[in-house]
Amino acid sequence: MSEAPVSISTRDGVRTITVQRPEKLNALNRQTLEALDAAFAEAAAAGDVRVVILTGAGAKAFVAGADIAEMNGLSAVQGRDFSLLGQRLMRRIERMPRPVIAMVNGFALGGGLELAMACHLRIAADSAKLGQPEINLGLIPGFGGTQRLLRLAGRAATLELCLLGAPIDATRAQQLGIVNRVVAAADLEAETLKIATQLAKAAPLALRGMLDAVNVGGECGIEEGLEYESAQFGLMFSTQDMREGTRAFLERRAPEFQNC
Repeated sequence: MSEAPVSISTRDGVRTITVQRPEKLNALNRQTLEALDAAFAEAAAAGDVRVVILTGAGAKAFVAGADIAEMNGLSAVQGRDFSLLGQRLMRRIERMPRPVIAMVNGFALGGGLELAMACHLRIAADSAKLGQPEINLGLIPGFGGTQRLLRLAGRAATLELCLLGAPIDATRAQQLGIVNRVVAAADLEAETLKIATQLAKAAPLALRGMLDAVNVGGECGIEEGLEYESAQFGLMFSTQDMREGTRAFLERRAPEFQNC
């Protein structure tokens, strides 16, 4: 029996999900997409998970793309179904009720970049390479790359990356707004865990409200987005965490949030 394509571990409220196909540079085949979808569904429902870190096994790749060997034999209908499977996973990650951090430890190409862009934060090693090289395969991005890249980096950068198909380094990706932070490869895990630990201590309901408000605002007009923000803001006043947070501020102490 082949090794599971995804491994999962949890410590102090931080769930780490790792794509485990280093011999294939963690390429996304159907089995891996389905395993990731199940892993994120379980993480969303787990009461002990406050933050999720997503990364790839090995030193070379986060996820180097979709599995080309598997795609080569697909028909047009099967190709569309493969795209929809990937898009379902990306939407699940994007709509997670708790923050998801992509720890980009190497190549994030094609489906790998699409996977990273679905996460809420992206921390990249200075050695990482990112891109949408599908044009070189006679393809276009199929897991949401044209849409999320457009929203993160704008039209000019999206067309450059998709039409030319050349990867960019992590520093250029940060300049374009594709990644949030770039750190030395040797410090990547520690820096990502530091951010995850900070988020794990934050008010969970407020984090969820922020994620929801940003997601809604990115998909609607400003008036609708502002209305949703006000509704979420008001809802926080019904939570014990809001009372604890404001009380702790007034008492000059660290808050102890209870997710209620």
